Amino acid sequence: MKHLALLGDSIFDNAAYVGGGLPVINQVQAKLPAGWRASLLAVDGDMAGDVFAQIQRLPADVTHLALSVGGNDALGVLDQIHSPTPLPMLHALKVLADVQGRFEAQYMMVVDALIDTGKPLLICTVYDRVPGLPHELRSALSLFNDVIVRTGVKSGVPILDLREICTDHADYSALSPIEPSVVGGDKIAVRLVSIVQNHLFGHRDCVIYR
Repeated sequence: MKHLALLGDSIFDNAAYVGGGLPVINQVQAKLPAGWRASLLAVDGDMAGDVFAQIQRLPADVTHLALSVGGNDALGVLDQIHSPTPLPMLHALKVLADVQGRFEAQYMMVVDALIDTGKPLLICTVYDRVPGLPHELRSALSLFNDVIVRTGVKSGVPILDLREICTDHADYSALSPIEPSVVGGDKIAVRLVSIVQNHLFGHRDCVIYR
């Protein structure tokens, strides 16, 4: 039996935000073919560093891994990048560089730890079409997505680009606009299942899926 484990944050652990509808884990399970099952290790609110604890809980029979994390890391630095007083340009760029550098160090360690399990891995970008998200904060998210994409390229793992999937207001929860709705979760589930079934993981190619 093939066994897909979902790690990361509330992109996968979105049950609290779908108003009784199917969360991502159930949508994934429903789309997987016979002989597959899915497990949820992702935890709502977790950041990249928290994924190490999730790895410790991986079931012994897991065959494939999917990681979606980074959004909460971005939320955690809002106070730093959303200063009430304007900063000189070079100072602002230094703040952003420091934020990106810390996330890069943590995220790369997480991906390396997942690769070390020997299981096929795919990673996801952080979506940036959240309703009401200011343009400047959308630009700040590109710092985190740059790390994710560069890590995928360097590590040779496929990337699911959620920026190109969750593009409509209906893709986001009415209960919390930063979480995927049933509609958005279904889009994510369709692509996850397609990648784990069809990507040639043994070739260590970084393909960006959308």
